Amino acid sequence: MLGIGNLASKIFGSSSERRVKGYRARVEAIGALEPEVSALSDEELRQRTVRFREEIANGKSLDDLLVPAFATVREAAKRSLKQRHFDVQLIGGMVMHEGRISEMKTGEGKTLVATLPVYLNALLGKGVHVVTVNDYLASRDAEWMGQVYRFLGLTVGCITHGLNDDQRREAYACDVTYATNNELGFDYLRDNMKYERGQMVQRGHQFAIVDEVDSILIDEARTPLIISGPAEDRSELYQRLDGFVPELAAEHFEVDEKQRSATLTESGQEFIENRLREEGLLQGDNLYDVENVTVVHHINQALKAHKLFQRDKDYIVKNGQVVIIDEFTGRMMEGRRYSEGLHQALEAKEQVKIQPENVTLASITFQNYFRLYKKLAGMTGTALTEAEEFGNIYGLDVLEIPTNLPISRIDDDDEVYRTDKEKAAAILALIDDCKKRGQPVLVGTTSIEKSEQLATLLKTNGYRQKDFSDPDAFRPLYDGDQGTREEKVFAVLNARYHEQEAQIISQAGVPGAITIATNMAGRGTDIQLGGNADMRIAGEAAHIEDPVERAAKEAEIRAEVERLKGVAKEAGGLYVVGTERHESRRIDNQLRGRSGRQGDPGHSRFFLSLQDDLMRIFGSDRMDSMLQKLGLQEGEAIIHPWINRALAKAQQKVEARNFDIRKNLLKYDDVMNDQRKVIFEQRIELMDGEDVSETVADMRHETIEDLVAKHIPEKAYAEQWDTEGLEEKVREVLGLDLPVREWAAEEGIAETEIRERLTKAADEKFARKVADFSPSVMRQIEKAVLLQTLDSLWREHLVTLDHLRQVIGFRGYAQRDPLNEYKTEAFELFQSLLTRLREQVTGQMMRVELVREAPPMPQAPEMHAHHIDASSGVDEIPEDRPAMASAGAASAPARAAGGEVAELERDPERPESWGKVGRNELCPCGSGKKFKHCHGRFA
Repeated sequence: MLGIGNLASKIFGSSSERRVKGYRARVEAIGALEPEVSALSDEELRQRTVRFREEIANGKSLDDLLVPAFATVREAAKRSLKQRHFDVQLIGGMVMHEGRISEMKTGEGKTLVATLPVYLNALLGKGVHVVTVNDYLASRDAEWMGQVYRFLGLTVGCITHGLNDDQRREAYACDVTYATNNELGFDYLRDNMKYERGQMVQRGHQFAIVDEVDSILIDEARTPLIISGPAEDRSELYQRLDGFVPELAAEHFEVDEKQRSATLTESGQEFIENRLREEGLLQGDNLYDVENVTVVHHINQALKAHKLFQRDKDYIVKNGQVVIIDEFTGRMMEGRRYSEGLHQALEAKEQVKIQPENVTLASITFQNYFRLYKKLAGMTGTALTEAEEFGNIYGLDVLEIPTNLPISRIDDDDEVYRTDKEKAAAILALIDDCKKRGQPVLVGTTSIEKSEQLATLLKTNGYRQKDFSDPDAFRPLYDGDQGTREEKVFAVLNARYHEQEAQIISQAGVPGAITIATNMAGRGTDIQLGGNADMRIAGEAAHIEDPVERAAKEAEIRAEVERLKGVAKEAGGLYVVGTERHESRRIDNQLRGRSGRQGDPGHSRFFLSLQDDLMRIFGSDRMDSMLQKLGLQEGEAIIHPWINRALAKAQQKVEARNFDIRKNLLKYDDVMNDQRKVIFEQRIELMDGEDVSETVADMRHETIEDLVAKHIPEKAYAEQWDTEGLEEKVREVLGLDLPVREWAAEEGIAETEIRERLTKAADEKFARKVADFSPSVMRQIEKAVLLQTLDSLWREHLVTLDHLRQVIGFRGYAQRDPLNEYKTEAFELFQSLLTRLREQVTGQMMRVELVREAPPMPQAPEMHAHHIDASSGVDEIPEDRPAMASAGAASAPARAAGGEVAELERDPERPESWGKVGRNELCPCGSGKKFKHCHGRFA
């Protein structure tokens, strides 16, 4: 019996179907323009771009131009790619233009669909970013779809790893830019660490279309992008804190070995607080004052190092270094280090040389990066299951686009076996059957380990794994003319994001092909029955120079692929086999969707056992005993739609829990994001400003006000004034030796007059500095000092917030909301940052000693890029890929063997190109002086 919701859908259509109907009128209008546009010459078609831009300049909106612009792109694609957009693809393009997500099944041509909204929005001239999951797809799509844009007179750029800043700037300046999410995010962070506006590479965030939007905005968004660098040397702090731990008595701490945690008791906190106070390491009155967050963090790490980690069990000391021992294999893990200062705590405990800790210089989540765009859109085959998250986090609506041809894939109910062994036997029997009939098979696993287990099973049953170092590895597996099938071979796909994967997948639809894949999301190449002719031509005909011979070879390959497609169709199309359910329905749907593209036949079935992770989590023990009572024999499966519905509910629970985790993490990051926006906007204002003297003067005056307010409280009696402290602070910060105590002793003097005298003396001293040298030199110094000080304090602030995040959860034990506590303390820390910024800038400017040459702009610190895979915990960015190299920073030219920049690569006009200059070297500016007497003399 149909439910009310299902009955309404049968009568009125689903919500998506009703909304899709609203686009039909414009689809018909685009179709009506086709004869007119088809009659234009190539040059006339290209001139439409110029005319559209003129119309926008005269006040027309993009919506006004949608119909003629889409008709223009459709015609350009026909001429440049020999592909014509289907009507449903036009609808997908309209949905993305409106800033929504188009859910389009695999094989529906999402890559081509994107050309429609990209072209239309590129007419504004503000740049459109197309985001892909890896460098290969970015390069491929920029070249492939770039044919359409270039045909219409637009420029196309592509950002991949290894480009320098000039190349990146040029790519971002194009009308259309293809890039990965990682490259975009890291470029944004690095841009906001530059010291001149002209060094920045991105020019804004107008419109972005995210391919495989669920993979990028949900799966990869579970962890932030991080740029790290070496911290200042804190060896002395680690050693002093380490000395406190052996003094602790048993009642001062609690150890939970199961949870691998060690915490101070109330008496322990009191003891440590007193010791810190004695050593002068405590700020404020209380150990848990916000200023002491970093010290508390390192105390906790020292406690862990002593009470949880045992020498020769958890680590060894070898050649003066602490080396981690893997708890599972017992092997030494050379080069691996514990994070968050724990490794430094172990080094202090063992009294070996303490290596500097890497700290966060800048970070951002994908959620907050992509929310920078004025308009954001996406496309994928599976988004509806995550529609709530897209709506809540990104404000993105999801619309399901109908397929061009009806889906004829058969989706069987799951087969549930009692044990993994029985399940494996059933999968093997199905693969054998498909192989005999010439039906291609795609086997999806949930992990690399599972795919290797299945590969081992096939090998023990007479199959051979393909060796892709063999030049003939990508040739078809099936010889239809002879009526024979190649020996039993299979291919394994489990290395992430490699160009070779596209080749393997492109031939996975050949009759008799067996492909085992770990994760089918974002492969970028759909599985075509018979194989992918274009990929084969690129591989088999690329070396043929004679045009006639090459054309003959192409025709031969296309004919063979068409024949093999017929064989594969007759065998039932691609058979997708799932070896277990993933915790997300979306991942299962991605796998299933690889079959049945463009109306092709296909089949899918999931094989489960009660020993699968998802089944175990949701009570397979009870089901196992029930099945035994019902007399289920070994090798028999239970198959019923109820099982599917129960599993779908279990997956929904897991998805909801993961969503809550991501939402909670984002709430914390939003606190930092608000502060990040303020700092980054402030930096850009400073870089854009020719003259920041007014800002520096305001900081000087506010610093004086703060000093007076702190030492002469409002409405306090004169005898309560701390004039001695004020006099000392004025000497320390302003570099002025003034008789503040004598002023305070004058009859009837008020704090306002003392403030005015201090301000006048400071302004006069600074005016003399400006008068001694040219104001233009002083303006440069002011900007350099402001930017450098702001960056230094911001980095310290990020580290403190990291430490605060790790301990703030304990506030929950006191019935206080950790998030609210984090917001309050983060705000206080930010206010402290601004106060220290004013004081430090004032102090440096009042004491700066000028030389006759303008100082070089400050250099960015050593940087390393990181993005941790949320599921494996592995850093996706290779260790040999420093952030500056991936930025390709123009300020980091190639190094000579000794680590210094080759002289020929130094530009005298650009200090950032000099690299490290020896103090006794001639200054690269060309003055003829030694560096230490020229640009190296700035203090």
